[in-house]
Amino acid sequence: MQTSAQPHSAGGEYIATDAVTDREDRNRRIKAIVGASSGNLVEWYDFYAYAFTSIYFAAAFFPSGDRTSQLMATAGIFAVGFFMRPLGGWLFGYIADRHGRKNSMVISVLLMCAGSLMIAVLPTYATIGAAAPALLLVARLAQGLSVGGEYGTAATYMSEVADRGNRGFYSSFQYVTLIGGQLLALLVLGALQLILSPDELRAWGWRIPFVIGAVTAVVAMYLRRSLQETASTDDMNRKEAGSLLELLKHRRSVLIVLGFTMGGSLYFYTFTTYMQKFLVNTAHMAAGTVSVVMTAVLVIYMLLQPVFGAISDRIGRKNNMLLFTGLALVGSVPLLTLLGQTTNPYAAFGLVMVGLVIASFYTSISGVVKAELFPSTVRALGVGFTYAVGNAMFGGTAEYVALWFKSVGNEGAFGWYVTALIAVALVASLLMPDTRRNSHLDGTANW
Repeated sequence: MQTSAQPHSAGGEYIATDAVTDREDRNRRIKAIVGASSGNLVEWYDFYAYAFTSIYFAAAFFPSGDRTSQLMATAGIFAVGFFMRPLGGWLFGYIADRHGRKNSMVISVLLMCAGSLMIAVLPTYATIGAAAPALLLVARLAQGLSVGGEYGTAATYMSEVADRGNRGFYSSFQYVTLIGGQLLALLVLGALQLILSPDELRAWGWRIPFVIGAVTAVVAMYLRRSLQETASTDDMNRKEAGSLLELLKHRRSVLIVLGFTMGGSLYFYTFTTYMQKFLVNTAHMAAGTVSVVMTAVLVIYMLLQPVFGAISDRIGRKNNMLLFTGLALVGSVPLLTLLGQTTNPYAAFGLVMVGLVIASFYTSISGVVKAELFPSTVRALGVGFTYAVGNAMFGGTAEYVALWFKSVGNEGAFGWYVTALIAVALVASLLMPDTRRNSHLDGTANW
């Protein structure tokens, strides 16, 4: 049977024609979600491979200083990669709104491939001196540019593919694959820790995850080429499509997304990427034990995303955000304090899991809650660029700020820093509209 799907005039959502059965329509949506998610997984695997393996290659690029200063140097480069995200959010948001979501996603995953391959073959400080950390920075800038474009475009695409009553559920798979990429990077590192000695990992084993990332990115590129476009030709041809000036007309949406990102991204990175180093460097747990703990945590966290996304379809995205910010506001300091004092892996597992259950109220709807706030002509730009600005300032710097507090002997202050930014996200949650009745994806926005 010949099938077809046309984008909704207001939001780009797939609408089944009379000739298509409900089952065929659902299968088409699922296929589109899987295609978009494959590239998202690869993008975030490559990005997190750096965070997780840096504990082994930090000394190879920054040989002077103690362990904390070496980690701070690699964390600084990790943070600098985040500062390319606004540029990536703008560039790929423009491409997505002006030339199509599919084209934007294909280009972004190829750029990530290039950055990952560059790190895989990069000479160390002992070979080429100061050029080594400089080239590492270049590779991270390319990856930051790629991920900056990936988030907004993928979030927009997955929100537009999903049907109205299941947007939270379907779009939650963006974080399923985001966490899946983090989990895959952690699993690869765990396997290498079992196969190779610590000396082998520090000498050359840390390169293997980046080789894997470059190869899988090519596979994802071919999968994305088969995706069906969700942006309408009319919207892409409008003069305001992808325009920053047009985006500025939606100031309330921009400020709300910035508020969400300031608190949400900082909280997410604190309990995921930084937690790997925090449990080793502060709680003094063995690196191998921490890898096992974080792998188990991330598996459960990943599986929770569709559940919490479906909850948002029932109670509304606004209520999800209020639950996240309220619980994180009171829980951040106690959780981080207890985690810094524990040496028991089971206790660490339980505490990190509590933190990530709270995070699930936000991460499961992170894409769709932003996509609902912008019209189709600037949706990818609005989601990607605005998110990238907040993420660069507060998400990407989470690890560096935490290590700085530790270096000056006031590590406990980091928990209060997290709490303060969660309070900003709480204000944004109170100000956001109830998108069950007031959403740009449905063409019902009146603000």
